[in-house]
Amino acid sequence: MRTIAIIGASLAGLRSAQALRQQGFDGRIVIVGDEVHLPYDRPPLSKDFLLGKVEAVPLADQEDLDAIDAEWRLGVRATGLLSTQEVALSDGTTVETDGLVIATGGIPRAISNAQVLRTLDDAVKLRDALTNVNSVGIIGAGFIGAEIASSARSLGKEVTVVEALPTPLTRVLGAEMGAACGQLHGDHGSTLITGVNVDSVNIDGGINLADGRKVDADVVVAGIGTRPAIDWLAGGPVKVDNGVVCDAGGVTNVKNIVAVGDVANCAGHRAEHWTSATEQAQIATRNLLAGETVATHTNGGYVWSDQYGVRIQFIGRATNDVRVEDGSIEDRKFVATYRDAANPDDVVGIVAMSNARLFTRLRRNLK
Repeated sequence: MRTIAIIGASLAGLRSAQALRQQGFDGRIVIVGDEVHLPYDRPPLSKDFLLGKVEAVPLADQEDLDAIDAEWRLGVRATGLLSTQEVALSDGTTVETDGLVIATGGIPRAISNAQVLRTLDDAVKLRDALTNVNSVGIIGAGFIGAEIASSARSLGKEVTVVEALPTPLTRVLGAEMGAACGQLHGDHGSTLITGVNVDSVNIDGGINLADGRKVDADVVVAGIGTRPAIDWLAGGPVKVDNGVVCDAGGVTNVKNIVAVGDVANCAGHRAEHWTSATEQAQIATRNLLAGETVATHTNGGYVWSDQYGVRIQFIGRATNDVRVEDGSIEDRKFVATYRDAANPDDVVGIVAMSNARLFTRLRRNLK
């Protein structure tokens, strides 16, 4: 291969470029990104960035960028895959390539008149909006919604969080541990409303609930998940279905094309985690250079979230058999394990709240 194009200039795209160089690829690398910014770290956007404690946190310094020696095409998006070796761009140009890494990530699910938080520009808009309001409504009590709620409370805003499910984070952590995380809102003065859908958001703020209730809010933010950024691949040679369909090594149905990060549906699973993007990049680029799947990635499912001064950590998978191993839920400091239904002695998942040391020790024995 003489040229490899990477479509997506965030974490997964950057790590893919670094992995290619680390693995000895000395050809041309072209990185295409729809944002005008060089790669930056997204997790701080919902936390310290909103609080004004940090600005954008670069994922690479100049030395790192020099080592990649890539051609950056920023502020330009991919609009189509013309063939297995040619990508059409929004500025009317194309990129011809011998190998392709798809790292386009996800697109926030939107609600009319509600803001979203995914990009640096989104965060700037929301931070500016928070300076002149008294109340904030959050739709969705997942990790991103909870983090925004936490930041807004730190700024002294009245916060109401609306969650469609009876218990927050049930799909990730299960009902018991999801409820424990949901209790953090009340602990810190936020209002949590669960088990009700949102009917609409008013243009001047305020949330209309499906049961007829109304939530007053000067600013409304939707944190209801993302969908994979695959529109540009429609009708092309790469198979898509809830993301870019690929095997456990990130290899698609076209052997010179791989996928990494939030957009990759690897072996039937799409892992929208910071750590997965980094780990997948190493494996997928290795397979791309080899021309076949010579290595696979096992998703560990590690995710963390900082809310109201508490760090929540989770890895593995949740089951109905969950046991508190240390501390207590009431104290908001504990470690709990999830056990396999068929083999209760096997730990298949771990969740911790403000107990990073024990979490780290226990995860070494995760099945």
